[in-house]
Amino acid sequence: MNADPDTQARSDRGRLSYEAGQSAEDAIGRVYAAKGATLEKQRWRGSAGEIDLIFRLGDQVLFVEVKQAKTCAAAFTRVSPKQQARLFAAAEEYIGTLPSGLLTEIRFDVAAVDAKGMFEILENAFA
Repeated sequence: MNADPDTQARSDRGRLSYEAGQSAEDAIGRVYAAKGATLEKQRWRGSAGEIDLIFRLGDQVLFVEVKQAKTCAAAFTRVSPKQQARLFAAAEEYIGTLPSGLLTEIRFDVAAVDAKGMFEILENAFA
């Protein structure tokens, strides 16, 4: 029996989207590593949601949300207030597992990746 073409098309788009997101995260991970940051977790999932990348840079923990779209400007718009709230809750859950707990110095960055693989990083994005 042949698969439904619509179902197959959705499956193909989903797989492509997942792979593109993974590739974007890997590229951004290399950028942070070049700056001296150590990757602690990739696609960390807590009860509040997922954080794409978590780095340690000195005493600071960096939470990085990676977004991909045709343009970097479009990618930045994909971080909604609702998603910001989920990121904050997930980050709070994560730092609760660290020795310094809620006293941990943290930063939230958003990395936008365009269709050509070019990127922009907005450090301390929610300050």
